[in-house]
Parts: sequence; structure tokens; C-alpha cells
Amino acid sequence: MRDFAHLEKFSMRTILWLTVFFLLGTNQLFAQGEPAPTPSGPASFQTSEERYRIGFQDTLEIQIFRRPELNQRVNVNPNGTITLFRLDAPIVAVCKSERELANEIATAYAKNYLRNPEVNVIAVEQRSQSFAVMGAVEKPANYYINRPIRLLELLAQAGGPTDKAGSRLIVARTGSRSNCRLTQQRSDEDTEFEIVHLSLKDVLEAKQNIPMLPGDIVSVLEADVVYVYGHVVKQGQVIMKEPLTLTQAIASAEGLKPASRTDVRIFRQKQGSLEREELLFNLGDIEKRKVADPYLEPNDIVAVNEDRVKSIFNSIGRSLTNGIPSIFYRVP
Repeated sequence: MRDFAHLEKFSMRTILWLTVFFLLGTNQLFAQGEPAPTPSGPASFQTSEERYRIGFQDTLEIQIFRRPELNQRVNVNPNGTITLFRLDAPIVAVCKSERELANEIATAYAKNYLRNPEVNVIAVEQRSQSFAVMGAVEKPANYYINRPIRLLELLAQAGGPTDKAGSRLIVARTGSRSNCRLTQQRSDEDTEFEIVHLSLKDVLEAKQNIPMLPGDIVSVLEADVVYVYGHVVKQGQVIMKEPLTLTQAIASAEGLKPASRTDVRIFRQKQGSLEREELLFNLGDIEKRKVADPYLEPNDIVAVNEDRVKSIFNSIGRSLTNGIPSIFYRVP
């Protein structure tokens, strides 16, 4: 009986160890093989709206399995359709994903020509979703991007703004989003055009990081300029990197010369005209806060203690032809 008890104890211990080894071996197999599928979260799949949608300028590769004579590369027609071998009617391609179009082609071939066709569609040249970046950026160009993108990332693709960039940029929306109305033909009535004005600083800080739409044109505007002349230490251009007041412009010109009067004229071009209006200010009144410090507008001419208009414009002419090294920057 003792031997049988010893044998039973040995057997139970052996079974226990074999179970442990079996479990460890199974875990090792799973670790070395394909990873087990995990539930799909929001970041792990693409919705039908996020998939690439075929556009009017795209080139498609159509592959019919086991029927290589039907394989072909086609361009999307101006009306949004493609024409394929052995099919009597064209198929609308625009605004469909590659899988959706493949299913529709398979259905068309299955009607009268093939039994259970297997079709694959690849957008080999995705030319419809273009974004243009121009102006004061490092790499102005057309960018073809087949996924959702926001303005800040698009600026990064273009190398970011140059040192000539001002405080503003505009986004011109050409109406390419109307492409996916699934109409058989586009018309001028479908075309929409919109201008969006944005602060470059807010965009770079991601405060105005708007989603981009295919066909958008981004223009980073160069800095605006005002001119400061007369009794200041350094005459010349002041480049506006941010909204600029009269006293800030004079400070950028390193202040007034000794014994200068405080009368200042601003010559501002009238809207829609070549004529300029004259605005008179007294720096003493501004310092005493009797009047507000006025904001300057692009291309304003600030004349400190200069009474003669002719001499002011002669100074501007000399600075533009001979070049004055005193070009100032106001950096935000």
C-alpha cells in the first residue's frame, strides 16, 4: 500500500508539472506567432468618410484576377467615369473608395461576362486631392496628400514660414469639395470660392488649425511695410510683423533726433485711389493720453517734423533707388 501511495503521489506531481509546462509552452507559442487580434478602437480603423475618395484627375489600376487580358490602367474622365474592356456602359468612379469601385466593377462584369469575378482597384496616381502652398514659405509647391490634413501640418510640409513672412495668411477655398456631390458633370454653378483670413501666429500655435479641403490654396503673406522719415535717428522702412502703432514705429526708427518738435504727419493712401490723405498728430498729446496712439496701416508714410510733402517723397525715392540700410523689424 505504501508503494501505491508513493506512486499516486508521484503521478499527481508529474501531472501538475506537465500542466505547468504545457501552459508555458502555449504562451511561448502565442508570443512567437501572430499577435492575437485586439478590438478595434477609433484609431485602428478607417471609416468610409476617412478612406481615400477617387477624384477627377486620378489614374487607376484595374486588376481582374485570372483574367490578365482585362487588366488596364485608366484615367478618370472629366465627367467622373471610367471606361473598361468588355463593358458597354462607363462606370462612375469619383467619390468612391477603391474597394467600393472594385465591388461595382465586379458586379458589372458578373452581369453578362464573368462568373464570380474578383476585382482589385488601386489609385496609382492620386492627383485630385492637391493642396497648394505659396508666398513666404520655405518650399512653395503643390502637395498631393491622400489623407485628412490640417493647416499646421500642411505648413510643416512646406518647410514653415520664412523670415519675410508677416502676421497673416489666407486660405483660398476653390470649391473642390463640390466634386463629391456625385453629379454626372460639374458646372460653373457648382463652383464655390471662399477666402479665409487667419493669423499666422495663431496657426503656428495651433489655435486656428483648421482642416484642409482638397483644392485649398494657402498663401503666407509677406510682412507689410510702413515708411518713417524726417527727424528720427534712422529713416527707412519698418516691417510690420504685428499691428503697429505710431509711437512703436518711431521707436523702431530709434526715436526722435534732439530738439525735434512733436508734430507728425501720416500720409495714407485712400482706398481705391492713388491719392493720399494727410493725418496730423502731436506726440505730446499721445504721451499725455489726450488722444489714442493710432495704428498704422500697410504702406503708411510717417513724416516727423516734415512740413514739405515734396521733400518727404523725395526721401522715399532716394531710399528706394540708393538703398537705406536702416530696415527695421518688429517681431511679435
